[in-house]
Amino acid sequence: MSDRAPSNDFERYHAHVYFTEHQIELAREVCMGAWQACHVGLGRLHQKPVGPHPLPSCQLSFDSDEFERIIGWLQAHRGELNVLVHPLTGDALAEHTTHARWLGASVTLRTEIFES
Repeated sequence: MSDRAPSNDFERYHAHVYFTEHQIELAREVCMGAWQACHVGLGRLHQKPVGPHPLPSCQLSFDSDEFERIIGWLQAHRGELNVLVHPLTGDALAEHTTHARWLGASVTLRTEIFES
C-alpha cells in the first residue's frame, strides 16, 4: 500500500469507494455524484466485501483523460470515505499493491486471492 497521492501514469483506472454500514448513504451519494458530474463508469454498490476488497465498496471506472477531474471531485466530495485508486494493467496483484494509491486512509486488501 502507499501513502502517495494518485498520479495519472496509466490509460485506465478503477476507484473503489469503501464504506461501512453506517456510511452507505454517503457512499451512494458520492458514487452517484461522481457518475453524474464526471460521467465515469459506475459499478454496483456491494454491501459486503467482494474480491480483494475487505469492506463494502462501489467501483468507478475511468480513463486517463478523466483522471484529474474525477480524482479532484472524489477528494472534494468523499467526506470520511476511503478510496482506493488503481490502474488497469493486466496484473491484478500489482494493481492492488505496487500501483495502489489512496484518498484517505489505506485499507489492508486481501491480495492472497491473486496468488496462485
